[in-house]
Amino acid sequence: MPLQAPQALLRLDAAARLGARPLLWLAWHRGRVASGLAGRALRDLPLPPAPFLPGTTPPAPSLSPGAATAVLAAAGALPPAVAHGPFDPSAPALGMDLFTPGDIRPVWEANRLSWLPALVQAHRLEPEAGHRTRAEARLAEWAAANPPFCGPAWACGQEAALRALHLALSHALLGGSAPVPGMAALLRLHARRIAATRAYAVAQDNNHAVSEPAGLLACAWALGDAAMARHAAGDLARALGRLVAADGGFAQVSTGYHRLLLDVLSLTEWLRRHHGAPPLPAPFPSRAAAAARWLARLVDPATGTTPHLGHQDGSAFADLSLAGPADARGSAERAARLFLGASAGAPDDPGCAWLGLPGAPPLEARAEWKAAGTRGWQRGGARALLRTGPLAFRPGQADLLHLDLWNGPLNLLRDTRTGAYNPPPGQAWWTAHFGSAAAHNLILFDEAEPMPRAGRFLLARWVSTEPLSDGAATRDSRGNRHARRVRPREGRWIVEDRVSGPFRAIALRWHLAPGPWRLEDGVLDGPAARIALSADAPLRLSLEEGWESPAYGAVRPIPVLVARAAAPVGMITTQITFRAGCTEVKTRA
Repeated sequence: MPLQAPQALLRLDAAARLGARPLLWLAWHRGRVASGLAGRALRDLPLPPAPFLPGTTPPAPSLSPGAATAVLAAAGALPPAVAHGPFDPSAPALGMDLFTPGDIRPVWEANRLSWLPALVQAHRLEPEAGHRTRAEARLAEWAAANPPFCGPAWACGQEAALRALHLALSHALLGGSAPVPGMAALLRLHARRIAATRAYAVAQDNNHAVSEPAGLLACAWALGDAAMARHAAGDLARALGRLVAADGGFAQVSTGYHRLLLDVLSLTEWLRRHHGAPPLPAPFPSRAAAAARWLARLVDPATGTTPHLGHQDGSAFADLSLAGPADARGSAERAARLFLGASAGAPDDPGCAWLGLPGAPPLEARAEWKAAGTRGWQRGGARALLRTGPLAFRPGQADLLHLDLWNGPLNLLRDTRTGAYNPPPGQAWWTAHFGSAAAHNLILFDEAEPMPRAGRFLLARWVSTEPLSDGAATRDSRGNRHARRVRPREGRWIVEDRVSGPFRAIALRWHLAPGPWRLEDGVLDGPAARIALSADAPLRLSLEEGWESPAYGAVRPIPVLVARAAAPVGMITTQITFRAGCTEVKTRA
């Protein structure tokens, strides 16, 4: 295995690939923090006074009995209103250590106030049941426990923006026009926090650059601040123009973060209509529509599952459908109705009923499609997603040419997802493993990672990519080339992997759905499919134990089919034949 380059050289390599723009924005942000300018914008302010919510109670929309029951059940089983985890709630937000105490991600999720829209929904269903009183009490408790600009809840501009969007949504669902003084003060605090570190958001070239101006827009529209709205609308349109391609591909190639992107855009557009604000400037409408089409293609109509490409953090933002992070049908449906005037296959989505979105004709399906960063196929009930290039933005994982293959709701060849951004004690290996090429359905040359890690969220020596008529190809910094072609058939899929370069040996890994797989005579047999491999050189096949992360913060073993061969191997062909009528595998506990 090649020796690892010094970390400093890897960081320099990654910085050069990021380009000057994000580095200059990051330098500007750090300069503002070091000089105290950002901190002075976040001086201590008094707590906002209760009450926060308007006194109006619009009638509830027409819902199925099951949807109404789900809302009331959610309102009766809320998490605690205050969540600090291992972080100091009195520490100045801008100077906090966000890694040493533990994982900040679950704490941030808990502080997005996702319970507030659920209580508002319950109040509209049962106006005399005390749900609004509970919502007011919980908001007051949260505000008292999270004084302005102290503690983990205020440590990130994007988290403040997502919380502001939930506040604005809850206010609008109650039919509020001008906010009461308590809500107005709370929204002003959030707008100030977002604005204090806008340079950091722009530097990230990811969902931060979209969520933060969206949060500012939500505050501006509710507060009637035309100047803030004008600037935020321009920032949001520019972010979409840079980060979302005309074909719908997002700079952050992740189905989870693409869903969050769309949830933010959908809520922003709905709030714009609610407040009667002018349409957002180009290219917002066209890029939001393209992003909506991208997600709709990937959602399984029966379960709402999507391929798990890229980082997955378990978000389900503004989840008025109460479907949770595993079911994206509501996200795809409201985005399709708002931006495409079409249905993504969930005509009875309760979230769309709460937003008053009218029904629409079904979105046209396509057997094959391309977008920046991905390529997809669909044949009958099976679908596949291939991670392609080009790498215009930093990759989240070493997953170029990873292939996800589904037969209905069964994820046969799968991505292993994320683990956690800051793993628990004793599990530090999660960070390197789940972002690695070895954790994806890829070929490794000499068991060496193609893009070495330069930081927690940073990879160096990006592979070069090229499109193929039926797939894509990569070349790493050592000159090894991998070309993957996908040939779908009805009930049978063929994947052809061609390799060349100075390697000594290769290893192809297929991460499999859990189940009773049997490897006999060079063929892997299971209840859901038969997988046969062939090559132009001798192959050594083995069924090994790997790992996947079924949910954020959780890890479990899964089977991995590994095919090894020595040079001068040039091609491996994998043929997957689905068992007739079988779309599920019994999963191990």
